[in-house]
Amino acid sequence: MQRVSEAQVTVDGELVGAIPAGAPGLLVLLGAGAGDGEAEAIALADKVCALRVFDDADGKMNLGLVDVGGALLVVSQFTLYGDCRKGRRPSFVRALEPVAAERLVDAFVARARRHVSHVATGRFQTHMAVASVNDGPVTLLIDTERTF
Repeated sequence: MQRVSEAQVTVDGELVGAIPAGAPGLLVLLGAGAGDGEAEAIALADKVCALRVFDDADGKMNLGLVDVGGALLVVSQFTLYGDCRKGRRPSFVRALEPVAAERLVDAFVARARRHVSHVATGRFQTHMAVASVNDGPVTLLIDTERTF
């Protein structure tokens, strides 16, 4: 997840989702792995929307996406599960198969829309071009298994 001042995703030159320039927002690169289910997707959406990663009047990260009226751009990214520990080619055996992964991405987005009025997405299982301006920079890793 990255705090951004703008972000967009295009597919074949077509803009499919964006956080408007100047709007506070979060770009979520979302991976679904073996063992993930709808409960994890919902919990993760709740956490992302509530995380206090925006500055308050004192310059402290004390405000959440809802507090700042921010936007969310969710881009599915199975390559987050790429295991590079052996050899020179990533292994994606821990990534969830596409049909189940898309269902979880959809569950995440639906839940996020309960919290945030502007939620945009990429296009599942396509080659996407993602552009963003990282604000801070602030980049956080969030893992439902809590391994870090």
